[in-house]
Amino acid sequence: MGIRERLSGNEAAAIAMKQINPDVVAAFPITPSTEIPQYFSSFVSNGQVDTEFVAVESEHSAMSACIGAESAGARAMTATSANGLSLMWEMVYIASSLRLPIVMSLVNRAVSGPLNIHNDHSDAMGVRDAGWIMLFSENNQEAYDNLLMAHRIAEHKDVQLPLMVCQDGFITSHSIENIELLEDDKAKEFVGKYKPEHYLLNDKEPIAVGPLDVQTYLFEHKVQQAEAMRNAKKVIAEVSKEFEELTGRKYKFFEEYKMEDAELVVVCMNSTAGTTKAAIDDLRSKGVKAGLLKIRMFRPFPSEEIAKALKNAKAIAVLDKADSLNGAGGALYEDVTSGMFVSKINVPTINYVYGIGGRDTTVKDIEKVYNDLEEIAKSGNIDNPYRYLGVRGEI
Repeated sequence: MGIRERLSGNEAAAIAMKQINPDVVAAFPITPSTEIPQYFSSFVSNGQVDTEFVAVESEHSAMSACIGAESAGARAMTATSANGLSLMWEMVYIASSLRLPIVMSLVNRAVSGPLNIHNDHSDAMGVRDAGWIMLFSENNQEAYDNLLMAHRIAEHKDVQLPLMVCQDGFITSHSIENIELLEDDKAKEFVGKYKPEHYLLNDKEPIAVGPLDVQTYLFEHKVQQAEAMRNAKKVIAEVSKEFEELTGRKYKFFEEYKMEDAELVVVCMNSTAGTTKAAIDDLRSKGVKAGLLKIRMFRPFPSEEIAKALKNAKAIAVLDKADSLNGAGGALYEDVTSGMFVSKINVPTINYVYGIGGRDTTVKDIEKVYNDLEEIAKSGNIDNPYRYLGVRGEI
């Protein structure tokens, strides 16, 4: 039986970090992730962990310090949001290319400009192809659970890639919810100790980290990164199954909510899934066969599995909380439709960009999406597949 608590998402993330007790945490404050290193620093100061906490002068330095620590053979963690992740951009790519299993809490927030401190997914979408494993969290419980699983996934010998756990800024990061925590000893045993095979401080194996990688080698190294990302699918499934056996909480690549006979399906990520579930329950009471596919594992992207889950739908709406500004839909929409095309599954699919800069998305908004899907299912006519939800004025 776990420990029942009431915590915000940021508190839950900090407690997961306390139970992991990493060797190094390097962080710089930025709203809305600031509380995570703030809470964690109190665990350092009162002796609950023996982590080396590095208070750096910028987020670029935070990721640089994590890279140095992991290269030396230490387990390293950090947290950031939005512009902080943007400032890390160079080092985010370096962390993955050096195959360093750093774990980061990414509290999703709009990237400037104009300046906005509220939630959307533009920060995560900006680094979606940087070679990091990306897990998304609907609520505080999932943010905590994903962090406990993160090192087991990232540090696996067939993976060796950094991993970010995403949650929605303010919506979950600052909202207090009921949560079930693992006992400290069980969490510590589940996560295990970090035992890197190659590291700078191993005097028996002198190595160099980050040398020039010219045209003779870089291509092959990038292919190895891609292969490691493909390997991560199996590892994520294995670790999630072991976590379920320990806690009873079940995690797959995505969650299917009332999908058994669903004809009208919404695909989305993070906290919007909770709003969508409320809309589905209301629509189901009226006889509408509505369903939800909530993405948990965004990188690696489970395109084949998603296509299979959607094949019996009559109309699909993919919700993107970030606009790719490409005139052809958001990143999640592109990935979902690409997977369906490759799997030869042809279901009318539209895209809604929504919630930009923290714009509230209500049950009524989601029900409007299902109403649009109902019309598409009847007529077979999509008209404009690239749409906006909740924006003022005519687009």
